[in-house]
Amino acid sequence: MLDEAVIRRVLAAGAPAGGLAELFVEERRSSSFRLEDSRVEDVASGYDLGAGVRVISGERASYAYTNLLAPEALLEAAAAARAGLAGGDQDAPLDLRRVEPSAVHPVGLPPSEVGAGDKAAALVAADEAARAAGGDVRQVVASYADVHQRVLVATSEGLIASDDRTRVRFAVQVVAARNGEIATGFEAPGHSGGFELLERQPAAELGSKAAAKALRMLDAKPSPAGEFPVVLAPGSGGVLIHEACGHGLEADALVKEASVYANRAGERFGSDSVTIVDDGSDAGAWGSFGVDDEGTPAQRTVLFERGVLTGHLSDVRSAKKIGHPPTGNGRRQSYAHHPIVRMSNTYLLPGPDDPQEILSSVRRGVYAATFAGGEVNPATGNFVFGMAEAYMIENGVITHPIKGATLIGNGPQVLGTIDAVATDFDRKEGVCGKDGQAAPVTNGMATVLLGKMTVGGTEA
Repeated sequence: MLDEAVIRRVLAAGAPAGGLAELFVEERRSSSFRLEDSRVEDVASGYDLGAGVRVISGERASYAYTNLLAPEALLEAAAAARAGLAGGDQDAPLDLRRVEPSAVHPVGLPPSEVGAGDKAAALVAADEAARAAGGDVRQVVASYADVHQRVLVATSEGLIASDDRTRVRFAVQVVAARNGEIATGFEAPGHSGGFELLERQPAAELGSKAAAKALRMLDAKPSPAGEFPVVLAPGSGGVLIHEACGHGLEADALVKEASVYANRAGERFGSDSVTIVDDGSDAGAWGSFGVDDEGTPAQRTVLFERGVLTGHLSDVRSAKKIGHPPTGNGRRQSYAHHPIVRMSNTYLLPGPDDPQEILSSVRRGVYAATFAGGEVNPATGNFVFGMAEAYMIENGVITHPIKGATLIGNGPQVLGTIDAVATDFDRKEGVCGKDGQAAPVTNGMATVLLGKMTVGGTEA
């Protein structure tokens, strides 16, 4: 993406003695479509090109970026990032050693080879299928987005890496109403790959699924409140692990001792069935990549192994403070942002239990099918999550839907309440926000039984 002679000049202009200069270059092509009221109303395409220079000296770091890749603009960004940081000049690296991506994510049908008509037709198919589900469907909003991103990372330590990433996501939200009651259903698969996503998960099926959820929730009764066994649905329940456990193991929180997991490596938190990993190299997953945005190859990091805390997630800066190699979790939203520690694909791995037997073991409890928004305090581990779709379990059978249910607990403690982990592993995609930056992430788990949890509800 840039001549290596230019790269070396920029790094030399930015690097202080004993410090680090890093150049991040990005080219991004994207398209998006949105349907509402059965009309495709918003169609957009974009092209963005730019670079950022980060300079690190001791505990201090500075960042500058430009949307011009001319040598003069890059050198100006390097000088701006370097300004104010102490230390003398450092010689440019004589050689740039290539770091190869640890994973390649195949693209079956590049989005650039798919016409706008076909992308719009997928939205129409989702809309028609959702509306065919019943007269109580009041609104359907569907969206399609793809992005092709090429990045290059080089550092004054003599490393250079590049990555080629294609992602596609399709989302359907359905609103249903009856007798003054309103409910929603949502489906939003995504992957690292091409338009073949909609061959594996056809748009019409996604529309039908979202509508079915909304229609079911119209019959929801107020949720009871109290302590209950809670069964987490495969895939969707993984957001609990992401929020209640994953963020607390991001090393920028650990080094500040602002996490409930700080200085607790080797401690047991759950049973032998609890193994949690973050895997940025998982083939085709929505949150995957070949190298992270600092040039570190994507890898699989074990966070909890058979219930014991064994790992953490780090970028280059936090890894140096911890004294451990970076785990490949330095990610940024674009060239206009500096990298921060982020999860990628975070999974509670499948266990030995039968999902039907897990349900059958619950006399009275709650089945959490889909979570909504929530709050987590990484310093204490305390959390509150809303449930967008939940049901009562009575005598081992899922019965009526409930509304207004919340799950209240503590991250480390919830691991200890996991009594069973099933074999039916699934994944769900999302977008994680942190420090004003968004990043694609995947959450994954099988059916899980939490022996006793506090459920907030509105039942009289």
